[in-house]
Amino acid sequence: MATFDTVIRNGTVVTASETFKADVGIRDGRIVALGEALTDASEIVDATRLLVLPGGIDSHVHISQPSGPGIVMADDFTSATRAAAFGGNTFVMPYCLQAKGQPLREALKDYHALAERHCYIDHSFHLIISDPTDAVLGQELPALVADGYTSLKIFMTYADMVLSDYEILQVLTVARETGALVQVHAENYDAIRFLADRLERAGNTGPYYHAKSRPIAVEREATHRAISLAELIDVPLVIVHVSNREAMEEIRRAQQRGLKISGETCPQYLVLTEEDLKDLGMEGAKYVCSPPPRDVASQQACWEGLQQGVFTLFSSDHCPFRFDDEAGKLTPGGRTSFRWIPNGIPGVETRLPILFSEGVSKGRITVNQFVALTSTNHAKTYGLTGKGSISVGYDADIALWDPKKTATLSQAGLHHGADYTPYEGIEITGWPVATMLRGRFVVRDGALVGREGGGRYVSRSAPAAGDRGPA
Repeated sequence: MATFDTVIRNGTVVTASETFKADVGIRDGRIVALGEALTDASEIVDATRLLVLPGGIDSHVHISQPSGPGIVMADDFTSATRAAAFGGNTFVMPYCLQAKGQPLREALKDYHALAERHCYIDHSFHLIISDPTDAVLGQELPALVADGYTSLKIFMTYADMVLSDYEILQVLTVARETGALVQVHAENYDAIRFLADRLERAGNTGPYYHAKSRPIAVEREATHRAISLAELIDVPLVIVHVSNREAMEEIRRAQQRGLKISGETCPQYLVLTEEDLKDLGMEGAKYVCSPPPRDVASQQACWEGLQQGVFTLFSSDHCPFRFDDEAGKLTPGGRTSFRWIPNGIPGVETRLPILFSEGVSKGRITVNQFVALTSTNHAKTYGLTGKGSISVGYDADIALWDPKKTATLSQAGLHHGADYTPYEGIEITGWPVATMLRGRFVVRDGALVGREGGGRYVSRSAPAAGDRGPA
């Protein structure tokens, strides 16, 4: 009987802290050896000239999430996890949305049913708390955190999800008591309403004015307020999808004061700008997301945040809609005003290639920083034991990368459920050529070879405060 099920030979192993030549021995879905000349295996995979990286962990994706009357997300769990695997990912963390008046247990039961037997890669859920009733805060949420649902998200905007400062403080208090980690979507709801109303009265209703209704000050103020509320309760916080210098600097100052505040940014804030929303007609709707893309100076600030460790997480905020008038971006309401355009863009498959190409290949970040930002830090932040590194004892969740392979991003070559990509035409250097989940190939040589339903739901521990991202 062979010592290993699989050996990956002749590759360059990359972790968040080291880069070294080694063979990787895999048995029963786990990495059991790192060494030289490992050969006793049922299968030998030649990784000459390839990088052996931990599979990507995308901790901010929206899949099959309710999106309003007549609006349907473009991805279910089958298409989203398939696309994620083609993009070098082995784990995604979508959001289970609590509707107003809905018990959390009921929301989770329904969401698990959507995912069960449909995922190509592993997954776990964040909870969205939209209705923090006494029963939710006093009974449901503590019990669910104990059951492994250890992260949740709250919103400071959107009519059906916005929480008041009082409600935010209540949720943060439960998080402190239970060890849960809270993510915050930081934008000022009343300021957005005021600006949107004023723009509409002036006849400025096209997609471009979505960005104008959510200027940097709206995000900066809410980021400062969220950090202040977390400081009152003395609880860690993750500020998600940060788009600009002003909000980034709020996070940096909090970290310098010793607060456990983590920052996340996304591809759209590195390669898109608000000018993309200016396209003629409704083409700009393809780029409508919140916060919106900013300007070149904001792109540079986000790179600084990644380079300097202010941002420890790089996620896609994958939130896909089709560019059609049935249930997508061209809904009749959206043609009337930017405020009704379905809010979000696809990106789970393109997240890693964009960061590798724009970051590693262009010398902005090291390949070790790439691994930390796209995998290792996500596992540490969200309590994913045995994930996020090429280390003995860890799950053999592996992406093989060709650092020299070039490609042009195009909808024709992608696998998500949306019918467009906002990153059309971007030239890429560095590409994942194979993805393995627990030692079995999901994608190999550009072909899907994994099994729908091969991905598992993973329950998580509440990470120790020191593991929730650098302070």
